[in-house]
Amino acid sequence: MTAATPRAVAEALARLREAGAALRRRPARETLDALARVLELWRDPASEPRRALEKELPDATGFHPATVREGLARALAPWSGEALRALVEREVGGPDALDGRGPLLAGGFETTALLLAGVLPAPTLLAMLAPLALRSPVLVKPSQHDPVTARLVAGSLAEVDPGLGRCAAVVRFAGGDEACAAALLEADCVVATGSDETVAAVAARVRPPRRLVACGHRLSLAAFGPGALGGGALDDAARRLALDTALWDQLGCLSPLALYGVGDAAASERVGEALARALADAEGRWPRGRIPPEAAALASRERSLAEMRGARVWQGDGARWSVVCAGDARPRPAPLYRFLHVHPVAHAAALVEAIRPHGPHLACVALEGFGRETRALARALGGLGASRICWPGEMQSPPLAWRRDNRGVLEPLARFSDLE
Repeated sequence: MTAATPRAVAEALARLREAGAALRRRPARETLDALARVLELWRDPASEPRRALEKELPDATGFHPATVREGLARALAPWSGEALRALVEREVGGPDALDGRGPLLAGGFETTALLLAGVLPAPTLLAMLAPLALRSPVLVKPSQHDPVTARLVAGSLAEVDPGLGRCAAVVRFAGGDEACAAALLEADCVVATGSDETVAAVAARVRPPRRLVACGHRLSLAAFGPGALGGGALDDAARRLALDTALWDQLGCLSPLALYGVGDAAASERVGEALARALADAEGRWPRGRIPPEAAALASRERSLAEMRGARVWQGDGARWSVVCAGDARPRPAPLYRFLHVHPVAHAAALVEAIRPHGPHLACVALEGFGRETRALARALGGLGASRICWPGEMQSPPLAWRRDNRGVLEPLARFSDLE
């Protein structure tokens, strides 16, 4: 796809306005049924778009094909057509509200623009389908790190429902192209994802009555309690956390960046050893993909600093994964690409305090081995900002209705009226 011009972006937005008017004349249930078929198509490993994604994504992103296959299987498994219908019912009142029947009236904006970031395909799929569920056409600027997914999603929409396909357009232009960005930001609703700095720059340019939905930097963590610090329980928890770490090479917001063990230094070393064994096994099943030189350099630096401190360090052949006993609970740089620090904390209350500095950016925390303390700990972590608490091994399989950034999937994109 060639780079768009400002005129091309403006013309695409104008076409979407026309297509959106036709879309809003259709029954909402008809649109939801079509979107449900798109989701089911993407869940099917034998479907054409799924096979195309599995073929093209490794070259475009650097992920190993086996990692892409496993990551897609786990990410899309809960994203069924029924899950989409339930989401629309729960957050906006279902098709009746979208069609203007009943006491709650709901709908999307005339147009929605998506400024996508990141490298994982599933968030792109959901970001494109969510506005369409509200019958708002979407203008998409794909992430520079994933030029594949948005194009394939748009093709799937056109294949399943040509009318719906006319309500999705993909435009590519350089991040510094201010004229193209200005044309795209003429949309009525703008969804901006990326670093906090990127989102802030977009926010400075979007003014009411346009809606801005900001999705900034997020990270995830894990913690093992006393019930998961030894024996078979530790091995099992480490195996599941290694899966969460290996999938997508630790580059998603749901990838664990650090592990906290409630115990002393000896417990941390047991956890580190178990995690090292599990990551070695994961590397054999889902090999790590390409790593940028700067990330490899940061990982080498962190390992060297840890060794200078006298900390235990484990690494795979070619440094394809690393585990470092941090020695204390202080946050440390996260090189990503299958690099985990293991931090010791004395008890659950200390765990909450150790995680507190991450609160503003916290997405998910995986908990294992806390027994009866689990629910109280989950409430405390939710109070810090975590929008998802799960078991290790489930971090990369969020439900469709997961309340990202402590808010709904559809609600931020919708307009509501109470009919009294």
